[in-house]
Amino acid sequence: MTGADHPTTDDSAGAGDGGRIDPSTTASDAEAAVDELVTAYEARRDAETAVADRGADAVEAVADAYERAVSLLDRYEDRATGTGDFGAFVTFEQQFLELVEGVDDDAPAADAFEAANDILDRRRLSEKHFDAARDALEPAADVAALLAERDAARERHRRATIDAEQQLSNVDDRLADLRRLERLSEANLDAPVDRLRDPVRTYNDAVEAAFEAYKAEASAREVLSFVSTAARYPLVDYDAPPADLREYVDSADVGAKPIPELLEYADYSNSKLSHFVADPGELKARVAVNRTYLTRLDGGPLRVSWPPPSAGALRCLVPELVSVVSRFAPDDVVARCRELRYLAENDDYDHLRTAAEARESLADAERKRLRRGEVAAEVDTLDESRDRLREVLDRYGYESAAPLDSSESAEP
Repeated sequence: MTGADHPTTDDSAGAGDGGRIDPSTTASDAEAAVDELVTAYEARRDAETAVADRGADAVEAVADAYERAVSLLDRYEDRATGTGDFGAFVTFEQQFLELVEGVDDDAPAADAFEAANDILDRRRLSEKHFDAARDALEPAADVAALLAERDAARERHRRATIDAEQQLSNVDDRLADLRRLERLSEANLDAPVDRLRDPVRTYNDAVEAAFEAYKAEASAREVLSFVSTAARYPLVDYDAPPADLREYVDSADVGAKPIPELLEYADYSNSKLSHFVADPGELKARVAVNRTYLTRLDGGPLRVSWPPPSAGALRCLVPELVSVVSRFAPDDVVARCRELRYLAENDDYDHLRTAAEARESLADAERKRLRRGEVAAEVDTLDESRDRLREVLDRYGYESAAPLDSSESAEP
C-alpha cells in the first residue's frame, strides 16, 4: 500500500480504535443461529422424508410428467379447442394419451393423469375442458411440489449452516477481544511508556521527513525503483508501482524529473506541455491516470506502529526497515531505525507495550464495564454460546449431519 493507505501510527492515532469491543455479536445472535439451524435441519429432514416415502424416482417421474402435461395444455389450448385446427387437436389428443400411458400405474397421483385424460377424450374440446384437466392434475402438482419443497429446504439448511459458522467466527472474535480487554485491564497505566514512545516517534518523524525530501528531490525513476524493491519486503507494506507508470519513467527523458514536477506537468495543457516533453499525450496517459498513487506515495509503510508490535515482531521488522531505509535516508535516520531493535531486548518491553496498548485501547466505558464485572460475565456467556454452536454444527450442519430420515428427531 502507499503511505496514505497505511495505518496511522503515531500515539494519537486509531490503533486504539481497533481495540474497541464490537457490540454487534451477542449470545442472543448465537442462540438464534442455533435455533434456525436445528429448525432448518428438521425442515430438510421432513421434506426429504416426504419424497422418500413416495419413492424419489417415482416423484421425479410424476413431476416430469406433470410439467409436460401442463406444457401440452398451455401449448394447444387455443389451437385444439372449438372448430380450430383439427390437425392440432389430433396431435394434442395423441401426445397427451402417450404421456398418460407413460405414467406408471403405481406412481403417486397416477389417477390424476387418467382423470385428466378422461376429461380431454372427446370429439370437441373447449376451454372449460382444459381448465377441468388442470384441476384434475392438482394431485400430481402436489407431488411435483415435493421436489421444490425439498430443494428449498436443502438450501435453507445450507444457508443456516453458513450463518451458524459465521456466528461461531463472530463469537470467537468477540471472545478474543474481550479477553484482550481483560488482559489490558491488568496493565499499569502509570508505567513509563515514554521509554518506548519517544524512540518510535522520533524514528517515525525522521523517516517520514526523509522520504518526503527524497520524493521531492530524487528522480521519479529512482523513487519508483526504490518502491518496487521495498514492495518485495514482506513486512514493508508498499504497493509496487503500476507497470505502465514504471515503464514510462524508466524509458522517457522526463523520468529524470522528481515526482512533484511530473504531477505539475500532468496539469499543463498539451500545448504548454509540448515545450517540456516529446509526447504530451503519453505523459498524461501514464502520469495523470496514476496521480492518486503518486500523490499518496509517502513514508507511511516505513513507520513503526503505536502501540508498537510484540517484541518478536519488532525483532523481525527492524532488519527489514533498516535494509529499506538505508537505500535513501541519511545515516542518522538509519541509526534511529536500527536502535528500535534494542527496545525489544529490554526486560520491561512487554510490560511497557501492554501499558501503551491499555492507554490507547481502554475507553472509560470499557473500564467501567470491567470494574462492574460485565466483561467477565459476557465471556462466560459467550463461552457457552461457542460450545453450543460447535455442538449443533457438528450434529446438524449441512455436511456433518447424520443421514436424514424419518426416524431421527432433532432436539434444539
